[in-house]
Amino acid sequence: MSDSTFLYGAQVHANGIRQHYLRHGGAQGERATRDAVILLPGITSPAVTWGFVAERFGRHFDTYVLDIRGRGLSESSDALDYGLDAQASDVIAFAQALGLQRYALVGHSMGGRIGIRAAGRRPAGLTRLVAVDPPVSGPGRRAYPAKLPWYVDSMQLARQGMTLEQMRDFCPTWSDEQLRLRAQWLHTCDERAIVQSFEDFQRDDIHADLPRIDVPLLLMTAERGDVVREADVDEMRSLVPSLREARVAGAGHMIPWDNEQGFHRAFGDFLGHPLD
Repeated sequence: MSDSTFLYGAQVHANGIRQHYLRHGGAQGERATRDAVILLPGITSPAVTWGFVAERFGRHFDTYVLDIRGRGLSESSDALDYGLDAQASDVIAFAQALGLQRYALVGHSMGGRIGIRAAGRRPAGLTRLVAVDPPVSGPGRRAYPAKLPWYVDSMQLARQGMTLEQMRDFCPTWSDEQLRLRAQWLHTCDERAIVQSFEDFQRDDIHADLPRIDVPLLLMTAERGDVVREADVDEMRSLVPSLREARVAGAGHMIPWDNEQGFHRAFGDFLGHPLD
């Protein structure tokens, strides 16, 4: 078994719900001496679609990819709270349930907002936070540049049985393998969860959480994403003076899909070891 071999998918009952996750790398060898990493995907990205990222992380860290509630194989229902506070509580409870003594959070897009809200609560064991192109929308702020029908229409097609070419219409720059995986798993996203998360991009104020964060924070931004602009970085740095920023050239909002090597290089040694 190589160091990067996928270990298993499992589930744990935490914060009152079933949380499903994938684990890469394990806690053997040098990985056992480093902080674990929990990856938090974006609004319509089940954990499995982050496998190519988790495999790379798993070479160096004990890595967990979480199915956010209402996505993948984690719990979903018409009675479930899909708000940001509940999502942040899930992550903290997940780390506690697995007994992680020291861990970093790496969240992309919505996952970045979840990480910021969770870190603002200063949970025991959290050592670092990486927010990857998190929407900076909120009350009185400019809207998130994506539109809700992009998500809803693609999910509807996926529930009916989506072809690779239909998926390509939504993600034209992705590889066939990436498109196929998304087409296979997008139907597991609960539309109620996606609609609430999208609407909450404009309702939740993550900037209020930033001054409460007491662990090192790396903000990774996309050169072509238009989600986090230079003025946004300046504002966030005014709230977290120690903020580190890494801008990934040639990448849109889906950074690891657009520039995988640039994405991994942008971490540098922030997590305690480079992702080479």
